[in-house]
Amino acid sequence: MNRIATALSHFAEGSNCSQAILSAYAGDLGMDEGPRSALPRVLAAAWENGETCGAVTGAMMVLGMRYGGTTPGREVKERVYAKIRELAARFKARNASLLCRDLLDCDISTPEGCEAAAREACSQRCVRSMCEMPPKSWKKMLAE
Repeated sequence: MNRIATALSHFAEGSNCSQAILSAYAGDLGMDEGPRSALPRVLAAAWENGETCGAVTGAMMVLGMRYGGTTPGREVKERVYAKIRELAARFKARNASLLCRDLLDCDISTPEGCEAAAREACSQRCVRSMCEMPPKSWKKMLAE
């Protein structure tokens, strides 16, 4: 199954946007099911206000795990931050925003906005857009 299908499948099964993205790339990182489900679920609950897109935060977690791991230090932190800035710039260039409410054209911090997003399958657009970023972009960001 390709990454888009994996992410959309997880999303259709009830995963949030960040969980769907993390699941699509987690195999490359050797992650098991526990962390790739729990961490993004907590972040999504905390950010259920239409701020930073969940697909973006999931991709940021992928980059953080790929480049940050458990190694402390300023050099590692700067490397991760540079990759995250690159990801954010590429996503924003492709989608004009990093904000969920702008991308979905509804405010998911309200019950009406959540209903509209679910009814129109808005979040799938963000998950798909992140997975559809040109493979060269992902390869470059995930390369050593």
